[in-house]
Amino acid sequence: MTPEELLSKLESKGVTLEKMLETALELYIGEEREKIRERLRELMLKYLRDINVQALLLSALLLEENFKVEGDPVNLVADELIGINIAELIGGKMALFNFFYYDTRKPGILAELPPFLDDAIGGFIAGCMTKLFEGDWYEGS
Repeated sequence: MTPEELLSKLESKGVTLEKMLETALELYIGEEREKIRERLRELMLKYLRDINVQALLLSALLLEENFKVEGDPVNLVADELIGINIAELIGGKMALFNFFYYDTRKPGILAELPPFLDDAIGGFIAGCMTKLFEGDWYEGS
């Protein structure tokens, strides 16, 4: 699956690359926002090619379509597990902290999405933001 095909599926639920970038940067505190945004875009497109990220994001989409829940019940943890796995797959253990930061504050599109998708997208954003500030990506190599 190409990143464009995956983005098309996400767009059908109101999730665009631009909205993910805006959401990620809503909690960003720092300078060089345009530079960070451009690097984050590259990083997101890279990870949208990863077969494991694709599988987890698609699983969230399929769950939203085929497994109906009212609201976001406290006993539902599968949604959190998908988000955590995406975050850690991309950004390692440090991304777990970023995931909970985004998950509790629900900036941007995260506040609008249903439970499986908000955690999957939150995990994707958290993982990418964490990875962004590791060595090579942040320093511009």
